[in-house]
Amino acid sequence: MANRMTIVAVDPRCRENNSAHRTREIDLKRLIVRRGQSFAISVQCSGDVRQCAAALDLHLGKREEITISVKGEKTASSDWWFTQRRAYDELLLTVYSPADAVVGPHRLAVSLVCSATGRVLDADARTKFHLLYNPWCKDDAVYLNDELLNQEYIMNENGIIYMDNWDAITQRRWNFGQFEDKVMDICFEILDNSTEAIRDSKKDLKQRYDPVYVSRILTAMVNSNRDRGVLQGRWEEPYSDGVAPYRWTGSVSILHKWSDGGARQVKYGQCWVFAAVTTTVLRCLGIPARNITNFDSAHDTDGNLSLDYLVDEDLRIIKKGRSDSSWNFHCWVEAWMRRDDLPQGNDGWQVLDPTPQELSDGDFRCGPCPVKAIKVGNLGIKYDAPFVFAEVNADIIHWMVRKDGQHQKIRVDQFSIGKNISTKSVFGNRRDDVTQQYKYPEGTENAREVYAKAQRAIREPSPERPESEKFLLSVKPGKLVFGSDVDIVVELMNDGRKNADVHLNMAVTAETYNGIHLGMVQRETKQISVRANQVHKEVVRVGFDDYVKYISGQQHLKMTALLAGEGLRRPVMATGRMSPVMPQVLVEVCGKTYQGQQATCSISFTNPLKVPLKGGVFNVEGAGLLASTEVKVNSDIGPGQKALVKLAFIPFRTGVRKLLVDFFSDGIKDAKGDATVMVRK
Repeated sequence: MANRMTIVAVDPRCRENNSAHRTREIDLKRLIVRRGQSFAISVQCSGDVRQCAAALDLHLGKREEITISVKGEKTASSDWWFTQRRAYDELLLTVYSPADAVVGPHRLAVSLVCSATGRVLDADARTKFHLLYNPWCKDDAVYLNDELLNQEYIMNENGIIYMDNWDAITQRRWNFGQFEDKVMDICFEILDNSTEAIRDSKKDLKQRYDPVYVSRILTAMVNSNRDRGVLQGRWEEPYSDGVAPYRWTGSVSILHKWSDGGARQVKYGQCWVFAAVTTTVLRCLGIPARNITNFDSAHDTDGNLSLDYLVDEDLRIIKKGRSDSSWNFHCWVEAWMRRDDLPQGNDGWQVLDPTPQELSDGDFRCGPCPVKAIKVGNLGIKYDAPFVFAEVNADIIHWMVRKDGQHQKIRVDQFSIGKNISTKSVFGNRRDDVTQQYKYPEGTENAREVYAKAQRAIREPSPERPESEKFLLSVKPGKLVFGSDVDIVVELMNDGRKNADVHLNMAVTAETYNGIHLGMVQRETKQISVRANQVHKEVVRVGFDDYVKYISGQQHLKMTALLAGEGLRRPVMATGRMSPVMPQVLVEVCGKTYQGQQATCSISFTNPLKVPLKGGVFNVEGAGLLASTEVKVNSDIGPGQKALVKLAFIPFRTGVRKLLVDFFSDGIKDAKGDATVMVRK
């Protein structure tokens, strides 16, 4: 009887296993499991299986470069093994994966063997499954022992990205969508297209057990510099041959576009887009991840832990080669993992920066770098610690280049870089400040000791500060509401005992958020008399018609004030920035929503400008609600006029969801809105 036994079917029990492994949001029709946790399959046979047994083999890789024989009993912790129970014509198999197994797609080959002779009676090699990292398994390198954190950093598909200025922080909703259709497959497609995988696929596969290796690959692959990566960066107009970075509202359409285009780069991304896509991929693979925003972030191109700014006597910026820059804000990712490759004390959150800035091991990538190492100034720790340290700690040195070519140091700023480092709270839609995880409070003894330690590591002396002046100068920007004029207050305080005549030079420039100069908006020069121990204020009004030539979304205005006079040992400088507050899109979902039933949303936008808006387009998307959808406004939107559209959609997943809307036109290019949707069964 046993000699004629065949395998009728193999049931991977997807619904049961995926629910137990917290992957049902990805798919219920394919087997998706997490390593370090058992899963069950059933083998239906053509007769009584009491004289039979199962044998299992695993095949990994597109060309099945790796084959693993699954042991019939538990051996070493790094081995796959399984148990089997017999139930007349069915074998019930429980498969155990090691907590350090290679992640990715697997093919399971089941053989039916005669117990008496060992002869293979039949085989079925059609069962496929995906294996992911497991932050719920204490032996996994990504183990995170807090269910609240796992719900946020693995399971939450909606996020908030913090932007603009440290003292005027705004937020942008983002659809991570890590469980949306095809996203998991695209994540592994990204890994398969890496330089390492193309060079040696077997070696690459064997290293995919390690989240340190995989996350470092991803920081290179999310940008398209020097490889077949996902996104091309661009920081200036025009974006006409692609999508402007500020128009994206989620990761899913970006990933689909890359995959559907045959691994061709998607245009365009900037730091928050690179970071958000990386967060999507990490969460999908099972690595806890969160978006981080660092305000007043340094890009130190020469590795000396300081930013050098040069201006002439008329406040015109002097650029030399690849200049250092200070970004209004910069976004990266933190991923949670154990660092078995480093000394103790470096586990936990790791910085990953996928924005292409500097080369690391021949590619544009950065990290993973332990946050703990940054706080104590350990710059010899892998990977890219000096660059990350500078992002949150660099000093800013301002130089004036005289007409005779002489350089005069006019200001050393030790406190501006690395402010209000932010991430979304696990307790809802509020901001958590994590600055003290990266650095000691500015001005404290610990902070300067760490900076001095880092300077010694790169053999660079700390910059000397110029002698303090008796004149204090400050810039106090007003609120820049897009479409309106804005007032900027420049305040001078004469802290000396004598009246003084001084020369005040004020320049308003337009810049991108990462410091690229766009143009001079306005310049004023005044001769001012300031009495001893008195404060003098100058108000500079910048008109909408003047700044709109340069600003339409993510750009900002920068005021630079320079004070000079015979009674001053050196010029005194102060700066201030203003990002535009854009009008909001109003989004409302009509009535209750149910899974699989049509719902309707109302979307409206009112034109705040004095001129008509042309070419208006709403872009709508939401994880579990609908894929990215474009809705055009049929006519121009006059001044003060409201554009109203209604959109029908069918929610396909239950729970609390976010509907995200972006509005784009010729005159306003970065207006956003969102609505919370409760989808019932």
